[in-house]
Amino acid sequence: MKSSRENIVHGEVVDEAASEDHGGTDNPALAVEIANEPVMPKKPEFSEEELRSMVADKPADLPQPPVSKLRRAAPQVLATMAKNLLLLAYGMTIGFPTIVIPTLQNGEEPNLQLTPEQISWFSSINLICVPIGGLLSGALTNFMGRKKAMMLVNLPILIAWIMLRYTQSIPLLYFSLALTGFTGGLLEAPVLTYVAEITTPEMRGMLASTSSMSIIAGTFIQFVLATVLPWRDIAAYNIIAPVIAFCCLFLVPDSPYWLATKGRDAEAHKSLAWLRGWVTPADVQEEFDYLLETVKTPNIMGSLSNGQMTKMEVFKNNLKPYTRATFIKPFILVSAAFFFGHFSGMTTLQTYSVSIFEQLGAPIDPFLATMLLGLVQLTGTLLCVIAVHWSGKRPLTLISTVGAAICFGVTATYDIVRRHDPTVTASWVPLTFLLSSAFLTHMGIRLLPWILIGEVFPADVRGMASGAASSVGYIFGFLANKTHFSLVSAVTLAGTFYIYVGVSLTATVLFYIFMPETEGRTLLEVTRHFAGHK
Repeated sequence: MKSSRENIVHGEVVDEAASEDHGGTDNPALAVEIANEPVMPKKPEFSEEELRSMVADKPADLPQPPVSKLRRAAPQVLATMAKNLLLLAYGMTIGFPTIVIPTLQNGEEPNLQLTPEQISWFSSINLICVPIGGLLSGALTNFMGRKKAMMLVNLPILIAWIMLRYTQSIPLLYFSLALTGFTGGLLEAPVLTYVAEITTPEMRGMLASTSSMSIIAGTFIQFVLATVLPWRDIAAYNIIAPVIAFCCLFLVPDSPYWLATKGRDAEAHKSLAWLRGWVTPADVQEEFDYLLETVKTPNIMGSLSNGQMTKMEVFKNNLKPYTRATFIKPFILVSAAFFFGHFSGMTTLQTYSVSIFEQLGAPIDPFLATMLLGLVQLTGTLLCVIAVHWSGKRPLTLISTVGAAICFGVTATYDIVRRHDPTVTASWVPLTFLLSSAFLTHMGIRLLPWILIGEVFPADVRGMASGAASSVGYIFGFLANKTHFSLVSAVTLAGTFYIYVGVSLTATVLFYIFMPETEGRTLLEVTRHFAGHK
C-alpha cells in the first residue's frame, strides 16, 4: 500500500480504509459485485499548481530536528544575513544619486554640470535598467543556482564603484549607475527565492522582510557618509561592501530545493541538515523525503507518455503555468503594491530629499534632514520586521497608506499657507510630517511587495515571476522619479503632494477589499487561496 504522500504525488487520493473494508466483506455476492465494478479514480485533492507550490513548504506533521528552537532558527538567520549583505551593497547604489545630485546642481564638478532634465535621468537611469537585468535573472538563477547567482552579481557592483570614483564624464556617470541598475535586476530572483526556499513557514515572513531593511540600511549609510565625506570618497569606501558580501555568501549552503531539482540529492540533503540547526542528515530525513517528492511532482504531472512534444507543444507547456490564476492574481497584487508604494510619494522624497527640504524651509541642514530621513526609514522597516509576524501584513499596510496620506496632505497644506503668508514660520511642520511619512510607509506599503513576492507565487514559476514582478516595480520607480520635476513644474510641489495623497487613499481602499492575509500561512495555503479554494 502506498503512503498518503506517494498517492498525492501521483495526483490520486485513495480511500485506503474503504479499500480494506471491501476486501474484507463476508458477503460473497457483494464481493463479486465489487470485483466487477470498474475502478473510477477519485478527483485529485490537489491541482498541479498546488502540488508544485508544496516545494520548500514543510508540513506541520513532520518531526522537528532534535535541537532547540534557537539552534533551528540560527542557520536560517545566518544564511539570510549573508544574502542581506548583498542587498546592503545594492542599497548603497540606490542611495548614491541622492547625495550626488546637490553637488551636480551647484556646479561643484566642472566636468559634470547637469541640467534639470539630465538630473532627472541621473536619478532614475539605474531604476529603468533593473528590468533588463530582471529579464535574465530567473534564467540565471535556475541555471547557476541561488547562491552562485548572488555571488556573481557582486562583481559588476564592484566595477561600478571604481568607475564612479574616477569618472570625469557624464556618459560614464550614466553608464556606472545603469550598471548598478542592471545588477539590481540580476539579483532579484536569487535573493527572493532563496529566502522562501531555505526557511520554515514560521520564520519566512520575518526573514523575508529583512531584505528591504538591508537595502534601506545601505541607503542610510550613504546619507550618513554624505554629512562628512565628498561623494567620490564615499564611492571608494563602498567598494568594501560587495567584497564582504561575496565572502559571506561563499560560506552558506545553496537552496536544498534547487539542488534537488538538479538531481544533486546528497548536496540537497546536506544543505537541509545545515539549515535546520547543523544537524545530521538523518535528523531531517522525513522532511528531505517530502522535499524530494514535491520536487518530482512537476515532472510527473507534466510528463507525456508515448512520443515527444513538438516545439509548439513545449512552448505551450512552458507557458501554461503563467496563464493560471495562481500566477495572474499574485502578479496583479504585487504589481499594484509596487505602483502604490512608488507613487505614494516616498520614492521621490528619498531621491530628491535634499532639494525638497530646502524648498520647504526645513529648520536644519538639508543633508542632516536627509540622514534623519534614512534613519526613520530604517526604524520603520525594523518595526515591520518585528511586528509582521504578530500583526500580519494587512494591518501594517493599511496603517501606512492612511498615515502617508495624512503626512503628505499636511505638508502640502503647509506649503500653500506659507506661500500665501510669508509670516508663517512653523518650519518644523514639513520636517516632522515628511519624516513621519518615511517611517509609516516603510512600516508597510514600501516593504509589502518585497515580502509578498517571495511567497505568493507557485514554486514552478517563482524564479521567473519574482524577477518579472520586481522589474515592473522598478519601472514604476523610474517613472516616479523621472516625472517628478514635470509634476512640480505643472502643479507645484504642494499639488504633487496632493496627488500622492490621492494615490495613498486609493491604495487603502483597494488593499482593504482585495488583499489577502498571507502571514502565518504555508506556501501551499497561499497558492490554494489564489487558486480559488477556501
